[in-house]
Amino acid sequence: MVDTPLPKTSQPAQRALEGVDVYTLEDLSGWTERDVLALHGMGPKAIRILREAMAERGLAFRSP
Repeated sequence: MVDTPLPKTSQPAQRALEGVDVYTLEDLSGWTERDVLALHGMGPKAIRILREAMAERGLAFRSP
C-alpha cells in the first residue's frame, strides 16, 4: 500500500502534524479527530480539509 501525502493546509497545521510525526493520511488515520484538533496550530478548516481527503481514499479518523 502506498502512503498518501497530506493535502495542503496552513503552515501552522502542517507544523502541528509534523511535530507529532504525522506525514501521511495513513498516519493520520491512527488519530482521533479530537486529538488532532487539540494540536497547537490546528483549526476547523484544516480538520475539514483532512477529513475530506481521507474520505476520498476510504480512510477516516480513529473512533474515540
